[in-house]
Amino acid sequence: MSEITYEPPRGRPLGTNGYFRFGASVLIPILSLITKRDWRGVENIPQSGPVIVVCNHISYADPLVFAQFLYQNGRAPRFLGKASVFKVPVIGKIIAGSGQIPVERETENARFALQHAIAFLEAGHCLGVYPEGTLTRDENFWPMRAKTGIARLAILTQVPVVPCAQFGAQQVLPRYGKLPRFWRRTKVSVRAGAPLEFSRWKGKEDDPEALKEATEYVMSAITRLLEEIRGEYAPAQIFDPHTSNLPRTGNYKKVKRLET
Repeated sequence: MSEITYEPPRGRPLGTNGYFRFGASVLIPILSLITKRDWRGVENIPQSGPVIVVCNHISYADPLVFAQFLYQNGRAPRFLGKASVFKVPVIGKIIAGSGQIPVERETENARFALQHAIAFLEAGHCLGVYPEGTLTRDENFWPMRAKTGIARLAILTQVPVVPCAQFGAQQVLPRYGKLPRFWRRTKVSVRAGAPLEFSRWKGKEDDPEALKEATEYVMSAITRLLEEIRGEYAPAQIFDPHTSNLPRTGNYKKVKRLET
């Protein structure tokens, strides 16, 4: 934890550094070759000051797509990512060097994630959050019920929360897949909505009902944006990982195969 610093964001895009620029110089040309961008709502991304950007999670590729969307529209984001990624040779060093934060999910140390997030926002960074905490378990890639961490963070900090939605990354890299599809250019859509605000729940960061309401407020905004992208309505029944027998994290498809 001592290696993490919370320096104010600098450079252009705001928040960039040497590691971030290097990663962008390698990945953006690759993404440009294999994807066709459909970006909308970029005017809703503030060019300075603390902001939380939230998005649905459908593929291991979508953090790259989402980071490109933010980076090329003025902000170099900070994400809270699962700790195992930071242990990958070379890639892990670049991720850590660019300012991203490892989170040991489903462990006691996961509680430090909120402290890191608040510190980055106090420094003026753009913080990227996936409220669901893992890839959606919904079979048709609709958002599922999220964890309440985003609500607690938004209520405590009272900074703008920009809802975003994306679709198409699951065609670049299938859910839990490891090999991207390089042989075709896939349309990848990202849409940012108007900022959300949480003053109605101020001081209620420990109220379970307020956290539930605020979380649903966030996920409803994300889902509406995804409906616009897909041109169809989300199912009335939202997938709930808390009532499902699927594992909360990890490749649930692999687990199901082992059980059969």
